[in-house]
Order: sequence, then structure tokens, then C-alpha cells
Amino acid sequence: MIHYDLWWNPAVEDQATDRTYRIGQTRTVMVHRLISLGTFEEKINTMMASKRELAGLTVAAGESGLSELSNEELRELFKLEG
Repeated sequence: MIHYDLWWNPAVEDQATDRTYRIGQTRTVMVHRLISLGTFEEKINTMMASKRELAGLTVAAGESGLSELSNEELRELFKLEG
């Protein structure tokens, strides 16, 4: 797979990559990103890298989401302290 037209939203590119891995489950899949130096795409790539870094600081992989909390955990989370 070759990414040659970068998206502003890194999740869209990740989704396309994940789809390629699912389609090629029985074969080796190689993913390449083509970026020319000094271009608009290079600036987008830099911006996407900083977005990924920021997302990594705020939400860790494997972290349980609100949808996975029990009712008691939700009550405790939103309980007002006097």
C-alpha cells in the first residue's frame, strides 16, 4: 500500500492502512508513505506527527474508555465532592 496523498486527519490514514491489513490477511502487506521534501505534504506530515504525539500523551493505548466502566465506577467518577 502506498500513501501518497496525506489526510489532515491521521485516523483516516490509519483506517485505510488497517483495511489493507485485513484484506491481505494471508499475505505480507507493506505500507509506504511518499512525501517529497519542501512540499505542502511534508508540512502536513509534520503536523500529523505532532497530532499523534499529542494524542499519545492524552490517551494511552489499551486504556479503558467510559463505555467500559461499570455503573458504580461511573457514579464514583461523576460524584460531587462537598
